[in-house]
Amino acid sequence: MSHFKDNLKKARGSIVFLIGIVLAFGTVFGLEQWKPQKANVMNEYSAIASAGLINLTEEKNIPLREQRALTDDEVRMARVAWTYFENNTNADTGLVNSVDGYTAATLWDTASYLLAMISAYDLEIIDNTEFGNRLTKVLKTMAALPLFEDKLPNKVYSTATASMTTYDNQTTERGVGWSAIDIGRIMVPFNVLVWQHPEYTQLIDQVLSSWDMQAIVNNAEMMGADVNVEGVTLYLQEGRLGYEEYAAKSLVLAGLDLSEAVNYERHFEYVEIDGVAVGTDLRTPDKFDALNFIVSEPYVLDGLEFGWDRNSRSLAYGVYQAQQSRFENTGTLTAVSEDNIDQPPYFVYNAVFADGKAWNAVTEKGDDASEFRTLSSKAALAWYALYDTDYTSKLFDYIGKNYDENKGWYAGIYEATGEINKALTANTNAIVLESLRYIQFGPIVRIGRAAS
Repeated sequence: MSHFKDNLKKARGSIVFLIGIVLAFGTVFGLEQWKPQKANVMNEYSAIASAGLINLTEEKNIPLREQRALTDDEVRMARVAWTYFENNTNADTGLVNSVDGYTAATLWDTASYLLAMISAYDLEIIDNTEFGNRLTKVLKTMAALPLFEDKLPNKVYSTATASMTTYDNQTTERGVGWSAIDIGRIMVPFNVLVWQHPEYTQLIDQVLSSWDMQAIVNNAEMMGADVNVEGVTLYLQEGRLGYEEYAAKSLVLAGLDLSEAVNYERHFEYVEIDGVAVGTDLRTPDKFDALNFIVSEPYVLDGLEFGWDRNSRSLAYGVYQAQQSRFENTGTLTAVSEDNIDQPPYFVYNAVFADGKAWNAVTEKGDDASEFRTLSSKAALAWYALYDTDYTSKLFDYIGKNYDENKGWYAGIYEATGEINKALTANTNAIVLESLRYIQFGPIVRIGRAAS
């Protein structure tokens, strides 16, 4: 207990976080109060039960994994994942490439690196000296980043020069906008560091001191910025079910009023997929000009990092159960998420549900990409970390050697051919590390609790 009090005293200088956290707890706890209604599948719960759909609200039926020490094989898996970051860290900036050898990264990728670093430290893959050197380097670079319209971080930066770039890694003086979702993601490791490694609070304050965080908020929703073809900056609501609540959760902990963004009930309906009630987003691409895919990623991250709230725990289990049910119905092992692939179009959303279709696979533009559906390494290992079931064990056994010991974990295995998707990314390898860390220690965000 005294250890926690000492850390709290060291951390209390962070006005950005600690005052915000106190103000935000009411909103975070509000996540526990909403009870989702399965009305769009059937009008009443009894009708859903009689149709054989999963009772998502029965937590006692969710086979959560208990924490335990890693096996030797799992330790090796974690070390392989860290190899990616050793190979892809730029010595001058401390930033890590989003894809192996590709010198650009989003704020999401940088958040993945920070969480991978925290996980590697907790698992004793790196020592305190390497942890401190890496963290100090990247935070000092982030404190000096040029900002889009002098407000918030650009969507993409060069990992070699820390300059703003376009998505195809071309330097741009103006920038291309900001992502509220990515900013929410970076606040996850920042919250972890302030509470568990408060000696870095001052550096984090230096990073955040020039960020206009209120620019993210409009009417309690998250706002992203984009530049259209005429060069005009557009401010648009950002986030769909799963990602929206996940990203908003960490921003709420920083004191922002995002009570609408964290409210699952808006724009929500259940859809039956392979006999399972899966929560989906009513904001369809034809009306709202944004994909409304349901994938594993935001739900497994919410579990690995926050330990879920009651509602995300329930919805996550539905997303998982649908994938298990697809296997039971078809014999096809299924663990789908967004992933880089090693051929054009290079990025695919492999979804449980997207654009009105179950098991839809689409490009970032919404084009059909079903031939590139993969079993995702990060999704398979994350579900294995979170749930102790025969099915997650099957996923673990299937994906357990999908790596190059000298490069890191490959993104997945193509469903149609069984060939390896050899894309190597920061995000895949970070989630592998987070998953293995979770098996031993539980959720990575431990705000208000003594560090172990």
